[in-house]
Amino acid sequence: MHRYGVLGVILVSACGGTATGRLGEGPLLCEPTLPNPRFGYSAADAPIPPHFLASPLGTVAFADNTPADNPITNAGATLGRVLFHDTRLSRDDRIACASCHRQRFGFGDTARFSAGLNGRRQLRHTMALANARFNDGGRFFWDQRAASLEAQVLIPIADTLEMGMPLNQLEHKLAATPRYPALFAAAFGSPEINRDGIAKALAQFIRTLISSDARLDAAMRPSGAPDPTLLTREERQGLELFQSVGCANCHRSASQFADKASNIGLDRESGDTGVGGGRFRPPSLRNIGVRPPYMHDGRFKTLREVVEFYSERVRPDPGIDPRLLRPDGTPRRLALDSIQVSALVAFLETLTDTAFLRAERFGDPFPCHQINPTR
Repeated sequence: MHRYGVLGVILVSACGGTATGRLGEGPLLCEPTLPNPRFGYSAADAPIPPHFLASPLGTVAFADNTPADNPITNAGATLGRVLFHDTRLSRDDRIACASCHRQRFGFGDTARFSAGLNGRRQLRHTMALANARFNDGGRFFWDQRAASLEAQVLIPIADTLEMGMPLNQLEHKLAATPRYPALFAAAFGSPEINRDGIAKALAQFIRTLISSDARLDAAMRPSGAPDPTLLTREERQGLELFQSVGCANCHRSASQFADKASNIGLDRESGDTGVGGGRFRPPSLRNIGVRPPYMHDGRFKTLREVVEFYSERVRPDPGIDPRLLRPDGTPRRLALDSIQVSALVAFLETLTDTAFLRAERFGDPFPCHQINPTR
């Protein structure tokens, strides 16, 4: 229920929370609206899709980075969903994890550099989070500086360029916020709120973001032989090229996650060296068609530009991935014609998972965000 006055806005959520703020001036804060019964996220309620475990594109069975001490539970992932969408996690109550990792863009962003605290732009393009659970090795960020997803989720919160919220202050802030003590008690058996629980809950939720219902999946399900006729002729040609020209050597398995950080010959020299030597590890290719621009610095505006780069413009570099070298040591360019480029782009667009982009179980549970002009 919303009540608007001349001087401000008052929102009373379905959960009984109240938020106040002047239209156009400040953020609106309210309590989340959660379903009863709650959504299921655990292995029992939402197992890994069978075709991800037995796919012609490769199994994810050995890539799951879920640690033994943080299994996905319904209560833990529910808490993580609330935290992920809550602007209270930022210093000025205006930025949530979901402000940059937007569901409709595959939990990525279409801004070249997303805006953080006080509108300051980030230094790299926002990484999409779909299928992060199958990031083999479990290191995160373009430069792999976080040793686990549990470590990664806290870094943007505290970073002064992103959300700017000191973790000790966040613990006190959430402890004083209605609903959080009960959500933490349900998730971890105690109402105590600490950064370890925040990290574990956020990591649990992000690991539930499995995108597995794209058109390609319909053609690759294991209940019989793969049925490529569910794809158009151009898309089938793109799939064949993806496998034959070497794309699948790096973007492996049904999750389409890159196997390691690589130098792909983007620059002869670059101020951003990534992991070192110009090496970066990109996110899953899932939903890549809805989240331009591309690369760590968002330099390519379209998928066609990306494919044309691999076709014609891979640059020589001493640290280039050996898979992008010819036997004589020169860069391996795919030399595709325009029809082949179009086919590869068409295939990449079959990775768009409309159900994932709209699933309520992943979406924003805060009703006030729908009218908050700051989001």
